Amino acid sequence: MNGGLLVAGTTSDAGKSVVTAGICRWLVRQGVKVAPFKAQNMSLNSFVTREGAEIGRAQAMQAQACRIEPTALMNPVLLKPGGEQSSQVVLLGRPVGELSARGYHGGRQQRLLGTVLDCLAELRGTYDAVICEGAGSPAEINLRRTDIVNMGIARNARLPVLVVGDIDRGGVFASFFGTLALLSPEDQELVAGFLVNKFRGDVSLLEPGLEMLHGLTGRRTYGVLPFRHGLGIDEEDGLRVSLRGSVRESAVAPPVGADVLRVAVCAIPLMSNFTDVDALAAEPGVVVRFVDRPEELADADLVVVPGTRGTVRALEWLRERGLAQALVRRAAEERPVLGICGGFQILGEHIADEVESRAGDVSGLGILPVRVRFAREKTLARPAGEALGEPVQGYEIHHGVADVHGGQAFLDGCRVGRTWGTHWHGSLESDGFRRAFLREVAAAAGRRFVPAPDTSFAALREEQLDRLGDLIEQHADTDALWRLIESGAPQGLPFIPPGAPA
Repeated sequence: MNGGLLVAGTTSDAGKSVVTAGICRWLVRQGVKVAPFKAQNMSLNSFVTREGAEIGRAQAMQAQACRIEPTALMNPVLLKPGGEQSSQVVLLGRPVGELSARGYHGGRQQRLLGTVLDCLAELRGTYDAVICEGAGSPAEINLRRTDIVNMGIARNARLPVLVVGDIDRGGVFASFFGTLALLSPEDQELVAGFLVNKFRGDVSLLEPGLEMLHGLTGRRTYGVLPFRHGLGIDEEDGLRVSLRGSVRESAVAPPVGADVLRVAVCAIPLMSNFTDVDALAAEPGVVVRFVDRPEELADADLVVVPGTRGTVRALEWLRERGLAQALVRRAAEERPVLGICGGFQILGEHIADEVESRAGDVSGLGILPVRVRFAREKTLARPAGEALGEPVQGYEIHHGVADVHGGQAFLDGCRVGRTWGTHWHGSLESDGFRRAFLREVAAAAGRRFVPAPDTSFAALREEQLDRLGDLIEQHADTDALWRLIESGAPQGLPFIPPGAPA
């Protein structure tokens, strides 16, 4: 078998990432050697592979669904927004420069097509099947000429296309039909059919519409996936605690101790790797929320300042909103604060940035004895160590180089009183360390909170991925899906006018 499939969507956030992961998990449970692929990803939520390459976290999650190690081949182009007009371009896991949207779509993107196709060909030569994820909508007619992630990759690699629509938003039939009708004849030949996502209610009430859609387009619907809470794992962007939904809304044990812990996460601009707090939300008795006002820190037992693609901009935002002063007061009162990556840099004394913001010398909050200099070379690493008497693993993605000249050692950063700072993302996924850290926070906050002794973040993630596989297995026509992956789009699919404009 040398199969492939492109999972496209009627819109952004239609569910492409989780559907791709679900198909991958279903296939691997059938004994298929499968890999994920996304030619181009725009996300501030990234991960570092074992070989030190930066890719989107969604593709790392999909690799886990396939039970394989993620590699740069699975996401050759990653765009990391630095503002409204520009993004850092990461090619094969390494940053190669900053480009405006006009500069990227004006020529650079198309020049990357060969690299993208080479990566896909290498994966297809290694695995039985490669399940590709598109981006946004395949019917972005203004971007068709330079497209390398939707129909552009499908045309060049002759991949069948499954279009996913989020029925929870409404208008799914119009979205399916309109998406198809705005594609060129050669693109429409590859669109095999549709998949309805997030359906609530009685499927029999939907079936007449699916039959009419088949009559209008000549294309079948491959499944209707029911709405399930807590399956937005490793979102590309947004303010979601991706594990929180599944833990809070499923049958889990109540808090072990008498109290809960309240965690406030500062919703800073260009927030990156907000999934760092997923492991906190996975703990029974820990309540996580994102905040943007100083008064919302008052009742928090722990405040997290997360990573950001714009450290100086985030620092200015904290000051404008009064959150900076609230953080300084918390630290002086020895109330727990955790800074991660860009958040760690913000808590320091001084930032010298001629790379990210080009703001030059900027004063930090002065809570931690740290001076940060931004280097042009990005640090990409998978460190391991020990903290609070427990083993810890993490990953690093940053331009800032920290000179720590005081405090107690804490991972690669430091600790002063009840304020901790580190460049390590993902450290809270280490179960023993997370429990030890929460015990310290509870003691400092005077809460009778006790971490559950058996919470395994890795096991919860596996359960989520199995739930995605179950959705595909139970609610999609897997026989038809198998034929599609193995043999390509059916022949003789009708053209639906008007097609893409010339």
